[in-house]
Amino acid sequence: MSEQHTYRVIVRGAWDGLTDEARTRLLAEAADHGMGSMRFTEEGTLSYEPSPLKHFSMRYVVLSDAADGEEMAAAIAEDRAETTLKGLGYGHGGLKSTVTDLDTMKINFKPASRR
Repeated sequence: MSEQHTYRVIVRGAWDGLTDEARTRLLAEAADHGMGSMRFTEEGTLSYEPSPLKHFSMRYVVLSDAADGEEMAAAIAEDRAETTLKGLGYGHGGLKSTVTDLDTMKINFKPASRR
């Protein structure tokens, strides 16, 4: 069995071809999708600013084979985003992802300050 890694993926895109109904819904729900909603989850969280209603991001946690790398994690997250956005009836343009492999990132701990 191959090693699994945990990836945090931010999928970014722009709204495109929104229906009047979708635009109205996004504006009405904007307070639920602001800075406070930015969490990495398996099902993804959507965040955007209502003015201007132009760009959005979705944050995902993806568990994938380490051998498949960050490209596969991005593809999985983008597929999840496509499915979610389509299900909600939200038109959008091309998606781009930024991936962080949590199992390989280096954390620099600062020593406790002396008193």
